Amino acid sequence: MAEFRLVEDDLTGPEIAALLQAHLDSMHEHSPPGSVHALDLEALRAPEISFWTAWDGDQLAGCGALKALDAEHGEIKSMRTAQSHLRRGVAFQILSHMISVARNRGYRQVSLETGSNAPFQPAHRLYEGFGFRPCGPFSDYGDDAFSRYYTLVL
Repeated sequence: MAEFRLVEDDLTGPEIAALLQAHLDSMHEHSPPGSVHALDLEALRAPEISFWTAWDGDQLAGCGALKALDAEHGEIKSMRTAQSHLRRGVAFQILSHMISVARNRGYRQVSLETGSNAPFQPAHRLYEGFGFRPCGPFSDYGDDAFSRYYTLVL
């Protein structure tokens, strides 16, 4: 597995804007509008969100965000691998880093929402491989046939 350079990102680069737009486009392609919970560039700049990018030299390989829900609970957001870097361990490295950050912050659990249909199966395998378990809706989410919720007790 390749090693990528992780950077806490300020979301100002054109590469990240393009990757996040591709992420939003993909979410809208595979889920109905009311079931898309992906955050746009501006929403990711909220103070309770930390955002990282993974770099392969000068190429953006992927991104991920960790949102503080409260002092003990974090949420994984905006996990995305660039098309050019699929199946090279980018998501694994980003998720590993965010779980480590969550532990260092004293979170007792980390949760996430992802799609429930076939295009999201690789994400399900990734999260389940890290020990995430299915759970019910959390935070402001509600029941949604197009969403699958996971949590990891730290």
